[in-house]
Amino acid sequence: MIGKSTASNIIKETCCAIWDVLHALVMCKPNKEEWLKIAETFYKTCNFPNCMGALDGKHICVIKPKRSGSRYFKYRKFFSVVLFAVSDANYCFRYIDVGSFGSSSDSAVFAHSEFGQMLNNDALDLPGNTTLPGTADPAMPFVFVGDEAFALSEHLMRPYSSRGLSLERRVFNYRLTRARRVVECTFGILSNKWRFLHSPMNLKLENAISAVKVACALHNFVRQRDGFNFEDLLLHSMQSTNCTGIRSHH
Repeated sequence: MIGKSTASNIIKETCCAIWDVLHALVMCKPNKEEWLKIAETFYKTCNFPNCMGALDGKHICVIKPKRSGSRYFKYRKFFSVVLFAVSDANYCFRYIDVGSFGSSSDSAVFAHSEFGQMLNNDALDLPGNTTLPGTADPAMPFVFVGDEAFALSEHLMRPYSSRGLSLERRVFNYRLTRARRVVECTFGILSNKWRFLHSPMNLKLENAISAVKVACALHNFVRQRDGFNFEDLLLHSMQSTNCTGIRSHH
């Protein structure tokens, strides 16, 4: 048996070491050519062109941090930190931000994240506008897709409001939902492989954040090691089942 403080230090040091080694290898910032490859995979698997990633937030349950008030209190009656992530079509994380207050909305977490600021400042080395496949329409920008919680912008696309939709807009929502659910499936794989995410983490807040970051890095490492087709048949079945509706749900 070892003491709690000793175990806490072991967890902290181990997580820091794994993150320092793996982060640059499995979650580096894509360049223009890599963004194009990601978009090609989204078009192939989700039938949604010019898409470079799906983004969303996941609440990670924690034991109430000391002297935190209600900042980490989620309206669903638990305490949490937010894991904000951008996922590619191979169910790998391309960017993560961990540690925002559980009381924060996904849009607020995105706006204050490094990724959100880089996107707004055109600092992600994104490809230039191009025409959509099979069309001669004016060139369109490459985009990330999210749900109704996010604001529409040049490089961020969300579904149309569900009221009074034309057939074309219903089809658009359906296809966007297929692409957006990739990040939800990525969260699902993460949680089912690293089971500690299924229950509140009884760790100091900084250690809990480190553990989540390391789980995301190991998630990418395992998928890249085992191949991107691993588990994908089940995941595509889940996506088809979940996307029978038109409106995307959080």
